[in-house]
Amino acid sequence: MKKKTLSTILILVSFCSFAQERVTFSEKYKKENLGKYKIEINEVKELIQIMLAITNSGKENDDMVQQEGQYYQDVLNHFKSYENENIIRTFDSLMVSSPYNYIFLTGNAISYNFKGNKLVKSKVFIFPATAVANMKIDKNPITTYKDEIEKFAKKSNFRKFYSEHKEYYSGIISDYEKNANLGRQWKWLENNFETKRDSYIILCSPLINGLNYTGQFTNNNFSLIHMNLPPVDFYPNLTPKENELLNTRVMFTEIDHNYVDTPTEANKETINQIFAERKIWVNEDAEGTFAYPKPVNVFNEYMTYGVFVLYCKDHYDQATLDKVIKDITDLMTERGFPKMKLFIENLLKIRSKYPYEKIDKWYPEFLKQFEEIK
Repeated sequence: MKKKTLSTILILVSFCSFAQERVTFSEKYKKENLGKYKIEINEVKELIQIMLAITNSGKENDDMVQQEGQYYQDVLNHFKSYENENIIRTFDSLMVSSPYNYIFLTGNAISYNFKGNKLVKSKVFIFPATAVANMKIDKNPITTYKDEIEKFAKKSNFRKFYSEHKEYYSGIISDYEKNANLGRQWKWLENNFETKRDSYIILCSPLINGLNYTGQFTNNNFSLIHMNLPPVDFYPNLTPKENELLNTRVMFTEIDHNYVDTPTEANKETINQIFAERKIWVNEDAEGTFAYPKPVNVFNEYMTYGVFVLYCKDHYDQATLDKVIKDITDLMTERGFPKMKLFIENLLKIRSKYPYEKIDKWYPEFLKQFEEIK
C-alpha cells in the first residue's frame, strides 16, 4: 500500500494552545478524574475513524489506518458499500488538501456524543483540536458536517456495528490496563520533571496504526493529558519483555511530550540557536520530517525519545538498556534524526552527573554539550 507523507510520524498536537476556552472541567469532573486515568474507545471517534478508513486516502495509507486483522475486515464488510456517500468523498477531499485534517476530524470527534441517532455536544470537550504544527482552524469540523455524519451513521447502521464489537473493545481496554504500565510511566515522569498533570485519557481505536498524537487540556486549575493511540501489540516473534518495551515506548514517547515541553519552552532561545543548522540534525530525505519545521520541534523529537532511554535505564538491566539504545538510534536515524546516538550519549552523561535532580534543572548544561556540533 502507498503511504502518504504524514504517516510514520508521532506528532505533538498543539491542542493546548486554546485549551482554556475549548474545554470545561467542572468541579464534578475534577473530583471524578483527579489522579486517575482511563482508556476509551469513544463511539463518535470510532465512527470518524471508520469513515476515514473507507476514503480513498484511508485505503491508500496502511500506516495511518491499520489494515491488518479481523476488525479491519469487519469494517470493510460492513461499510464498504457506503464508500461513495457524499460525506465520505468530502472527508477524502479534506485529507487530500491536508493530511492534518485526519487529526482535526478524529481529534474533535470527542466534542459530541450520541443520543439516539443524533449527535449532542459534549459538556466537557467543546472544541478540543484547534491547531496542528503550523495549521490552525477556527471552526469545529464535526459541527460543520454534523448533519451529514448523523445521516451516514444512521444509513450505515453504525451504532449496531459498534454495539456488536463492544466485547472486542473491552478486550483492547483490558490489554492496556494489564500491559502498558501507564501508572508507572506517569509516576516516573512526575518524579523526574517539575510538571504535574491531574489526569490521563487514552483514546484508542483498532484502526489507528502509526499516526499517534497527544496533547493537554487545562481549565479550572485542572490538567488532562490525552493520547490517541493504537491497541497494544503482541508480536509472537518477540519476548514478553520486548513486547512490553515496544508498547511502553509507543505510549511513553507520546506522554513525555507534555513534560518535555515546559523546560524546552524555558530554553527555547538557546535551542533555536544550537539547532538552527537543520542539515546537521535532520535528514530531509526521510519521509515526514516536514512536520518538524523549527529547531525547537526537532529538539523535542530527539528529547522525547531520549527521555524514554532514561526511563529504561531506571527500570531495566544493562543488556536491555543497550538494546533499547540501539533500537531507538536505528529508529530515529531511519526517521530522519541522524544525531540520535550522540544525543543519547550526552543525555546519559548529564544524567549520571545529576542522578537525583529534576530534568528541568540541568537542561541549560545539557544543551551546552551541543554548542560545537557541526
